[in-house]
Formats: sequence, structure tokens, C-alpha cells
Amino acid sequence: MTWVQLPNYLLANRKRLALVQDEVAFLLGAETGESVCRHERFTREPSLAVALAYEAIYQRPVRELFAGLYRKIEKEVATRSKTVTDRTRLKKTTRQRAHKIQTLTDMAARLSSKDENL
Repeated sequence: MTWVQLPNYLLANRKRLALVQDEVAFLLGAETGESVCRHERFTREPSLAVALAYEAIYQRPVRELFAGLYRKIEKEVATRSKTVTDRTRLKKTTRQRAHKIQTLTDMAARLSSKDENL
């Protein structure tokens, strides 16, 4: 059986605390539960401030609450870090550029190894 990671785990955490969408919306500073519904159904991504408010409410890190989205972004950063590394290697080598290449290579390897562990 293949395990698929959801974009977010807001609904599960709300249910865990026995809260309704309107109550969470109030805690977020929203007027109605419509925005909470949109976040839970993956039709809208919350702002950083709202994501941090979810963290405060559910006492779970943002990257855990939005695990699927976090994983997607992590893959994109790994790909971009490889591109920046390749572009940097085309320039004249200096100590600073060598350090940058090492940093980016390590970043790409770290992020890519997470892919293999899933």
C-alpha cells in the first residue's frame, strides 16, 4: 500500500481538539469558518501569519501541519540549489564561491536524502 502525504493536516488536528471551524476561525481572528474550510480542503494556502496561528492553536510545527506542502517546497528548493550550484561553477573559482558551492551541494544532498527516506 502506497502512503500519500496530504498537503496539510489541519482537519485531523482540529478534530483532535474537538473544535469546530467557526471556533478555529475566531482563534485565527477570522469572521467565519469559511477560511478554515478552504485551508482544510486544500483550496487555499494560508498566509504566514495564519499558518503560525494554526501552530499556536494546534501546538504542532507549521511544517508538520502542512507536511505535504512543506515536502513539495523542499523538493523545489533542492532542485533550485542544484541550479545555483551549476551556475556558480561556471564562474571563476574563489574561496567564497567554493564555500557557496559546498553549502549548496550539502543542501541539495540533505534535501534529496529526505526523498529517499520517504
